[in-house]
Amino acid sequence: MSVRQRVAERFREVNGVHPMTAADDAYVSGQFVVLDELCAATGRDPDDVRRLMLDRRLPLPGYLRSDGAEMVPADLFALAERAGGVDRLPAWFVAQWADPAQGAAEWDAYLSGHYVCLHEVSPETIHRKDALTTAIRAAPDEPDAGSADWLDRLHALVDELDALEPAFTGYDRLRFGGPTSRDTCVDAVRARWTRPVTARTGR
Repeated sequence: MSVRQRVAERFREVNGVHPMTAADDAYVSGQFVVLDELCAATGRDPDDVRRLMLDRRLPLPGYLRSDGAEMVPADLFALAERAGGVDRLPAWFVAQWADPAQGAAEWDAYLSGHYVCLHEVSPETIHRKDALTTAIRAAPDEPDAGSADWLDRLHALVDELDALEPAFTGYDRLRFGGPTSRDTCVDAVRARWTRPVTARTGR
């Protein structure tokens, strides 16, 4: 079995077997890049990168397009470069969390390729997304829920999360087994609590 086939097998072990529709393919082609093309642009050997994925030193592709193309973020190598190389990446990554157990869990999630929920994947954006989704979900229980000030705060949180996250696609709802964080913390919140209308000053 080729190293590319082994990556595809590992991907399906992690994500299950779900169809990629034409809409899914169009979405991922607009949001991600083909691994072979990224490697050609950065002077890397694709099979060397695939081996790093299989050795749990770099994340798996975010998607396998229906033609088999391994779709990865354009900044796939950015965190390893920031950490000082792939050998230093695991310890550096885990150290970005005060709780080593949580850091290890986040490292596993990172390696799975599941952080397709962020335009830019870094410890900072992961922390911020977690803080925003926690705050948004807790907002209805705040003492002043429903007030104008509360609505302003809520929509500021939602807007920030909206900027961090891409749109997702139907395939994501299949592999994650339900709604995405954008569905529950952006779209549903905006539908339930209408954004305050700021009074306009006109001529």
